[in-house]
Amino acid sequence: LMLEPEVLESLAPDVNLVATLLSLKNLIPSKTKATARIVVRRVVEQLERQLASPLRQAITGALNRSARKRNPRHQEIDWHRTIRANLRHWQPEHRTIVPERLIGYGHKRPSLRDVVLCVDQSGSMGTSVVYSGIFGAVMASIPAVKTRMVVFDTAVVDLTDDLHDPVDLLFGTQLGGGTDINRALAYCEGLVSRPHNTVFVLITDLYEGGNADEMLQRVAAFVESGVTFVCLLALNDD
Repeated sequence: LMLEPEVLESLAPDVNLVATLLSLKNLIPSKTKATARIVVRRVVEQLERQLASPLRQAITGALNRSARKRNPRHQEIDWHRTIRANLRHWQPEHRTIVPERLIGYGHKRPSLRDVVLCVDQSGSMGTSVVYSGIFGAVMASIPAVKTRMVVFDTAVVDLTDDLHDPVDLLFGTQLGGGTDINRALAYCEGLVSRPHNTVFVLITDLYEGGNADEMLQRVAAFVESGVTFVCLLALNDD
C-alpha cells in the first residue's frame, strides 16, 4: 500500500484505514503521500456530511435554550419554564394559569460557550482522533462556540489553527507514543478564561503514563472552578 498509490486508491476507505495512514504518515514515500491525502479527505468529507447537520442543530439548540430572555416575543417563549414559574397563579375557576412572568429563549450571541477538545493521540486512540478532528472542525464553524483543539501523547500540540481544514488537522497529529494526560491538562489550564462558560472534553482511554495523582487534582480543580468537564474513553464507530 505504501509503495503503490494505485492500490491504495482502489481500496474502500474507512475510518480505520485513515487512522492507519496517519500512524504511518512519516513512512509513506513521497509518490504515495498525495494519494494518501485524497483517501483521507474522501473519508473526512463523507463523515462531515453525516455528522455536521445534526451536530450544528444540537449545539445551536442547546445554546439557544441556555440563554434566557425576560421579555420574549411570542415565538421566543419557553412555555415549560414559564408554566413552572407561574404555577402559583393558577386560577381554579378559569382552569388556567395567568403568566405574570414570561421566560423566553435568548438570541444567539458571539461565543456563548468555549469548548476545549483535549485528545489523546497515543496509538490506541486512532479512530477517536479522526472523529475528534471532524467534530472539532464542525464546531469551529459555529460562531456561537469558540473551539480549541489540543492533542497529546507525552508532548502537547495545539492544533486550533488547523480547525478550518480537518485533513490538515489530522495530518498534524502523530499517532503513537506514550500518554501524559497530566501534562496536557496543565497546558489546557491556560486556555480556560471563562470557567462557567467552558465545556472541557477530554478524550482518552485514561492509561496515564505521567503523574496520575496530579492529573486527578487538575481535573478536580477544573470542576471546582465551574468548568463542565466531560471525559470520553473513545469517540468512534462503536
